[in-house]
Order: sequence, then structure tokens, then C-alpha cells
Amino acid sequence: MNTRRRLPIGQLLGRTLRSFREDLYRRAQEAGYRDLREAHLQVFGAIDWTGTRLTELAARANMTPPSMAELVDELQQAGYLERRPDPSDGRAKLIRPTRKGRRVLAQALRAVEEIERGYAEAVGPERFDALAATLQDLLDARPRGFKAERRRSTGSDDLQA
Repeated sequence: MNTRRRLPIGQLLGRTLRSFREDLYRRAQEAGYRDLREAHLQVFGAIDWTGTRLTELAARANMTPPSMAELVDELQQAGYLERRPDPSDGRAKLIRPTRKGRRVLAQALRAVEEIERGYAEAVGPERFDALAATLQDLLDARPRGFKAERRRSTGSDDLQA
């Protein structure tokens, strides 16, 4: 019989997310992306390949727009992102990954797959798949008033950090 007391779900989720982010960031550093900070994962985890408005990036990452703007500015200066007019509203800007940004996103997606394989090896593929499905069900069951949305199938869900 397992007498180990389980941590509250919030702590389990928070610590698991922290561990995931540390692993993903370490892999980015090992891949030579030394100009990235761990905080930049918030942007890469929320952005669509075709571009995303700043307010949407901030909402997806659960950040304030000014905080997100600071990260976007840093990534734009480093050549990972660009701002372009939004074709659906000329007054708005879309933040899009540049070629360099798409390369780091593609590498990050591969890293996420490796991390997930490691999780599946640790607990078994069936348990890992059940965990992922359960977490998705919990997200889908949230009341409609919640601001965050499921991202379009751009791969950005996989990077949510």
C-alpha cells in the first residue's frame, strides 16, 4: 500500500510545469540558443506560426500586455520575431516568427516530443496518454467565461510554457 501523501493538484501542476520549462530551456541552451531567456518560452509557447496579436499572446501566456511586449521586443531585437500589419485590421500588428524564429520553434517542437516520450517511458504510454487526455478534458470543461482559449492547431499548444 502506498502511504505517500499526494500534493494538492495545483502544486503538482505547477511543479510539473516548472520542471518541463527547465528541461525545454536547457535543451534550447544546449542547441546553441544562448540569447534566449527562459521567460521567452512564454512567447514561443503562445505564438501562432502565421502571427498573433500582442494582446492575444499576453492572454494565452497569462501575462500583462506590457510584460509580453517587453519579451516580444527582446525577441524582435534578437531576430526571432517581426511585427507586421494585421491583414484583417490595418491598425493592429501581428507578431510573427522570422525564419530564425521558425527554426527555434521547430526545434522546440521536437524537444517537446522528446520530453513527452520521456514522460511516457517513466509512467507508461497508457498512463501518460490518459493523463494528457484528462488534462485536456479539464481545460475543455472550464466555464465559458475564461479568457484563455485552445490554440489553433499550429503547434503552439505543445510549447505552452
